[in-house]
Amino acid sequence: MLELININSFPVFLLILVRVLAFFVIMPLFSYRTIPLPFKIGISFFLAFIMIYTVDTSTIAFDGLYIFLLVKEILVGLLIGLIAFIIVSAIQVAGGFIDFQMGFAIANVMDPQTGAQSPITGQFLYIVSLLFLLSVDGHHLIIDGIFNSYQFIPLESFIPFGDKSIADFVIYSFNMMFLIAFQISIPIVGCLFLVDIALGIIARTVPQLNVFVVGLPLKILISFLAIIVFLGLYIHLARRLFDAMFEVMQGLMQLFGGG
Repeated sequence: MLELININSFPVFLLILVRVLAFFVIMPLFSYRTIPLPFKIGISFFLAFIMIYTVDTSTIAFDGLYIFLLVKEILVGLLIGLIAFIIVSAIQVAGGFIDFQMGFAIANVMDPQTGAQSPITGQFLYIVSLLFLLSVDGHHLIIDGIFNSYQFIPLESFIPFGDKSIADFVIYSFNMMFLIAFQISIPIVGCLFLVDIALGIIARTVPQLNVFVVGLPLKILISFLAIIVFLGLYIHLARRLFDAMFEVMQGLMQLFGGG
């Protein structure tokens, strides 16, 4: 009982709480506006309370370096959540590619989760991806990721920001995000490209037919049919997307830890 109220463990508890809070500020699924702020603070508090007994606390004390450790913990939580958010943003990018070909590029909707404008198709695919993430207990894996971050980045260590490999890894993550977005959108975009070719041939062979009137509803119909047909493939790509997200999070934590 005395250990539970030991005031000497408060500096460590504060460092853990700051990292978890910063992680939940930007991490997909936990950072959305629809999740109440008291819930975010409460779950961060109890997670930090659980984690404090699994972290080495022998070398942390209030001194001149403590404020730098506090800033480091904020950066660690934000950057790990940001790199995961960048990978998941591939769904929105893919939706933008699809909407541009469908003619829905001017019909963006407001995303209630982030407060930003989002493509219609991208929003639909994003909701399906989040439901898939919840169905496979991906939210537990996200919490497990922030828990395992203390194995890679101890509380008393600092981030080697001068390491060139960190910048290279972030650039690699951006490339991976666009590659996954291209893979998600290419089946539907490819179908619409073939529809454009067919409409071009019809416009040259049958000039009396107004392809601009026929083309837009035809492309929308073909897009909906293609989405239904390729939905199974999209679930496979969504699984690969989340696998890549967890791999990128672990890779970034290893680089932050000097590994």
